[in-house]
Amino acid sequence: MVVPGSQDKMYYPPDDLQRDAHVPDFNSYLTQYKKSLENPEAFWKEVANEFFWKTPATGPMLQYNFDVTKGNIYVKFMEGAKTNICYNILDRHVRERNLGDKVAYYWEGNSPDHHMTITYHQLLRQVCRCANVLKQMGVKKGDRVSIYLPMIPELVYTMLACARIGAVHSIVFAGFSSESLCERIMDAQSSILVTADGVYRGEKLINLKQIADEALHKCRENNKLFVFSHKGGFICWIGSLFFCYIQTPWDSKCDVWWDEAMRDCPEECEPEWLDAEDPLFILYTSGSTGKPKGVLHTVAGYLLFTSLTFKYVFDYHHDDVYWCTADIGWITGHSYITYGPLANGATSVLFEGIPVHPHVGRLWEIIEKYRVTKFYTAPTVIRLLMKYGHEPLYDLSSLRILGSVGEPINPEAWQWFYEVVGQGRCPIVDTFWQTETGGHVLTPLPAATPMKPGSATFPFFGVEPTILNEHGEELEGEAEGYLVFRKPWPGIMRTVYGNQERFESTYFKKFPGFYVSGDGCRRDKDGYYWVTGRIDDMLNVSGISKVQHQTNTAEVEAAVVSRPHKVKGECLYCFVTLKDSRDFNHTLVEGLKRLVREKIGPIAMPDFIQNAPALPKTRSGKIMRRILRQIARNEKDLGDLSTLADPKVVEVLFSQRCEAAA
Repeated sequence: MVVPGSQDKMYYPPDDLQRDAHVPDFNSYLTQYKKSLENPEAFWKEVANEFFWKTPATGPMLQYNFDVTKGNIYVKFMEGAKTNICYNILDRHVRERNLGDKVAYYWEGNSPDHHMTITYHQLLRQVCRCANVLKQMGVKKGDRVSIYLPMIPELVYTMLACARIGAVHSIVFAGFSSESLCERIMDAQSSILVTADGVYRGEKLINLKQIADEALHKCRENNKLFVFSHKGGFICWIGSLFFCYIQTPWDSKCDVWWDEAMRDCPEECEPEWLDAEDPLFILYTSGSTGKPKGVLHTVAGYLLFTSLTFKYVFDYHHDDVYWCTADIGWITGHSYITYGPLANGATSVLFEGIPVHPHVGRLWEIIEKYRVTKFYTAPTVIRLLMKYGHEPLYDLSSLRILGSVGEPINPEAWQWFYEVVGQGRCPIVDTFWQTETGGHVLTPLPAATPMKPGSATFPFFGVEPTILNEHGEELEGEAEGYLVFRKPWPGIMRTVYGNQERFESTYFKKFPGFYVSGDGCRRDKDGYYWVTGRIDDMLNVSGISKVQHQTNTAEVEAAVVSRPHKVKGECLYCFVTLKDSRDFNHTLVEGLKRLVREKIGPIAMPDFIQNAPALPKTRSGKIMRRILRQIARNEKDLGDLSTLADPKVVEVLFSQRCEAAA
């Protein structure tokens, strides 16, 4: 690693931030980073000492195998230890640290008129009541519970209630279609579905109960034996809890009202003491086959890693008010709205709405209202707000640190975020990580790392990245290639739920001995890492990439690539080959978009659909996706086309492109 000394434009941390920072300068970072690699046993024991363990670890802190040629891939952390993550992030603060009256969440609804303050004591009571409801419904340790909820407090109550009793939560973003919800319920074999009757996003009403009912109907059609036992008898397929805001279709055989179930439940619930490597949650992310992968995270390692990354990356202090604008339906919300902040006893903003409703200053209004000090959002949101300019009517002077998540941020957006929102005084932590990594793996530390716009800078503690070429050879110094990691950290995924073979083939088969991120990366002469985007076929749609939601090309259609978009960063560009001499027209295009929306969800809807009488293929029949990407982007310098079976196809596609992108 090189200590920064570049002639490139650098942005340095302000002196006042460094005075009280957990990692106050770059040399302190290097010292701790070296310790985390050379003596991980001592490093992680020190972190673990901050938490409660019913039973201490009996073996080494970290055991693993990353080499598929030497046997099964595995990661074990603090084997033999027993704890409960809900106890550590709630009870410990209320009972041991006297933080019961501290605000855990300021909830802001879709409408500015809807808001609520939730203290740690109130949060603990609601979680315990919800845990008792789940237990009364027959949920026990190891059972899976699917959650399909908007950004309301009940989402936090339910996921933590699962963690308290040892159930495994599987949260599905409340924007997915019934088919996507069904697929995730079936794969997890969930026994309970928790949903709401509906939600407003801006002015749009989404009927979640109707979508949930359709999903359960599909579950019934797909698996006639998929039932849930309740109080000794069988009820209709999957038990459900609902929040009532609108007229809701009702099936008394299996539907249960949240308010009724919670009304008389006790406010105390003894936590289930779990093994360190017991499963905590499953979160689905897209895979190269189009079938979502159930990424599995476990209790102890995820607790320690999310807690530590939150504390250091956001330089958290007791009086901070922190706001992450992500949805808990994605890993960012799991790690940096729920578990990481609560593990540190933080006060957070929980936001149900969208950035421009009911006006374009909504985010600035909330920052001013709660005096937010740490603000974490996506490049997509930043670019959207850039379109409207800054709202000078709002006071943003409380901000001290800004954060970017979801995709590599373009330098123009970084500059606007830094100069306009941060007023030139707030460091930007440009974080790189994935659903699979559980937490930040490449990131600046706000008081320690000189920043380069667009660079994720350096690895977090315990994380050892390297860059390989196509042949698996490690590249030193300035280089560009595959971003891989040499060893695990506590928060890394443990497997793909129910499919260890897929886990190993996806992440470890290409380069034995390394975790393969699927991203390309460049390392500059100062040792800074620049993530260049997916090397596989994942597309970053609406900023919902590695750490939020990935839309894979196979989910939409085989000939789908990405195209730059001023707000989203990337959008879907589809090449469609029609069968049976059908006409390519506006009605067909709209029908295809509607089908994608229904089958997958609005997030996957393509911006462009182009007629493609034929596709550029090699003589062996392989589609040359590189050429499709260049056509979508109107890049005429195509390079070598000698391997194409029919080079004339390219000319035809360029001529059709003019109409598609007009």
